[in-house]
Amino acid sequence: MPTLTDAMYAVIEARSHDPFAVLGRHPHPDGGVVIRVFRPHVRKVWLLGFGARARAMKRIEGSDFFTCHLANGDFDTPYRLRLESADGHRWEADDPYRFPPMLGDLDLHLIGEGNHFEKYRLFGAHVRTMEGVTGVGFAVWAPNAQRVSVIGNFNGWDGRIHAMRLRGSSGVWELFVPGLEAGELYKFEIRGRHGEILEKADPYAQQMEVRPKTACIVHDQRRYQWGDQSWMEQRRRNGPPMAQPISIYEVHLGSWQRENGAFLNYRELAHRLVAYCQRLGFTHLELLPITEHPFDGSWGYQTVGYFAPTSRFGTPDDFRYFVDYCHQHGIGVFLDWVPAHFPKDSFGLARFDGTALYEHEDPRLGEHRDWGTLIFNFGRNEVRNFLIASALFWLDQFHIDGLRVDAVASMLYLDYSRNAGEWIPNRYGGRENLEAVEFLKQFNHLVHERFPGAVTMAEESTSWPMVSRPTYLGGLGFTMKWNMGWMNDSLSYFAHEPVHRSYHHNQMTFSMMYAFTENFILPFSHDEVVHGKGSMPGKMPGDDWQKFANLRALYGWQFTHPGKKLLFMGDEFGQWTEWNEDGALSWEQTPHQPHAGLMRMVADLNRLYRERPELHCNDFNGNGFEWIDCNDADHSVLSYLRKDNDGHQLLVVLNLTPVVREGYRLGVPLAGTYREIFNSDSELYGGGNVGNGGQVNSEAVAFMGRQHSIALRLPPLSCLILDNAG
Repeated sequence: MPTLTDAMYAVIEARSHDPFAVLGRHPHPDGGVVIRVFRPHVRKVWLLGFGARARAMKRIEGSDFFTCHLANGDFDTPYRLRLESADGHRWEADDPYRFPPMLGDLDLHLIGEGNHFEKYRLFGAHVRTMEGVTGVGFAVWAPNAQRVSVIGNFNGWDGRIHAMRLRGSSGVWELFVPGLEAGELYKFEIRGRHGEILEKADPYAQQMEVRPKTACIVHDQRRYQWGDQSWMEQRRRNGPPMAQPISIYEVHLGSWQRENGAFLNYRELAHRLVAYCQRLGFTHLELLPITEHPFDGSWGYQTVGYFAPTSRFGTPDDFRYFVDYCHQHGIGVFLDWVPAHFPKDSFGLARFDGTALYEHEDPRLGEHRDWGTLIFNFGRNEVRNFLIASALFWLDQFHIDGLRVDAVASMLYLDYSRNAGEWIPNRYGGRENLEAVEFLKQFNHLVHERFPGAVTMAEESTSWPMVSRPTYLGGLGFTMKWNMGWMNDSLSYFAHEPVHRSYHHNQMTFSMMYAFTENFILPFSHDEVVHGKGSMPGKMPGDDWQKFANLRALYGWQFTHPGKKLLFMGDEFGQWTEWNEDGALSWEQTPHQPHAGLMRMVADLNRLYRERPELHCNDFNGNGFEWIDCNDADHSVLSYLRKDNDGHQLLVVLNLTPVVREGYRLGVPLAGTYREIFNSDSELYGGGNVGNGGQVNSEAVAFMGRQHSIALRLPPLSCLILDNAG
């Protein structure tokens, strides 16, 4: 009569790190094989596959173990189980413990090195076939766990039934569960180092339940059929769009539009956003993080699902449709991605196997107290691999065109937002996070190597050098960097009453001192219209007319200054209130002036920016910019040229006081007629229609060291763009 062994008791008590040593098929001491099954909640089990007759398995007294000794059995015969529940219900199933390992030795070697950059194809939950049987393979990294199990509706959320195998010293646990399909709910139950029982979401889950539920969902990514081949091939062939127009519409999907207060789904959003971007002329969408997150108020920046698009707006295939539809209609898609930190939610990455696995144990290294989040341990191979695999996953599986990396400064500096004594210097005594620097370099190198044409963007607010220079030159390797200095200086300048602006003129001119040290994006982002900072028109001084005149001039400055462009949703029509993620934008304002005029102006600026190479082809080098006059602080007037590579140029003039300036003379490089192709004071935009009658002719009057000059009528608080028509 079989008796219980210590290894069997470990299975019964859900503390076995090697259930395959007990369960499944094993040699019997008396010859043949013995098959053991552990199935709580089952009354009887039969063994199928050894001859025509089902063999009843014997229950070991006092346990839920069932055994069958096959004197003539061998290890090549596949078998199945017939089970009977207490109420007499019978069904057949394959035994998970008869299947071989899924991960090969090379996989485990690369994982240990931190160089398995397609881990998302192995880890998590994947529908697959083994030995002709369809099921779901699960894999997770939990090196300090005593035991890991897959739990779900399919086993009554009982961690005793589907305990996983540990693959040697790799810390990787895996199990193939036959018979499961896409759509199954699951989690991992982990017995931690000290015996504590943890229920954790799968770090590699590709779909998760809608908050506040926390289970993962088995997703079969093989089903979606893409239709954006032309876009992807062109992107690959052309490379990063450095000399192309990039005008980004930054969107929080949950609060752009709603239907009767409810979220739109990815497919509805795709159609509406594409039509809107085409109408206003934006070239790209940038989505605030849609990686799964438990707290709406984090806007997605506290991520738990680094491989899962949030289920708030639909399924992963719905999001694939979103990207696909954008591409088929000429709109690129960028995604905010957050490798800097993660939340402390108990079902997430925090102390994943009962230890500080993804984070640091020491809070001086491992915690952002300002944000209440944890910092990734970038010095750990498996953690770097996890994050890089996440980045590559979005580019590979969802055809994302680029990633904007959030809070890069917080990654680069060990003393970021810390007082003395609250941080630990690096091995050289400095404040640079050397491991994070190497991680960012590796991330950028791999993105550009594996996905030609994809871009990476850094939100980096310090003077760290060479953020957007190649790694082989010593840079961090980003394609572009947000120009936070330009944004802060511009908003600060425009917040001054015009009578005081002459004293702050350098805030407008200083950006050209460093404009080409990096590949800059000029952002007016979500961060500028929340937390009491006011809406964009709310930042401007003066009465309502002056507020919008200032705002039109500010956008004229943005679209004619070297650098790619970014506007957050609502900025394009000057929403009066601050952004609120709990509701939709104030679309009821858009049919009325001054909002309708501002929208029309943004559309015209986008059109000019796209159509005129002078405004975009040299965004990242000094060949495309020349001051006419940057010193007229007394009148608060700026004038400059934007140039293409074929000798064409546009003249831009900003008058940043509410005074009409008659006969304002500027030296110009060429004689001829200067056609006024843009005037932010146009009545079409809600302005006063002050201007130059459409054009002005140059005069042979030497001025500013040039042989020719023009006399302009400058509208108040305005931006003019003039084209030399010859």
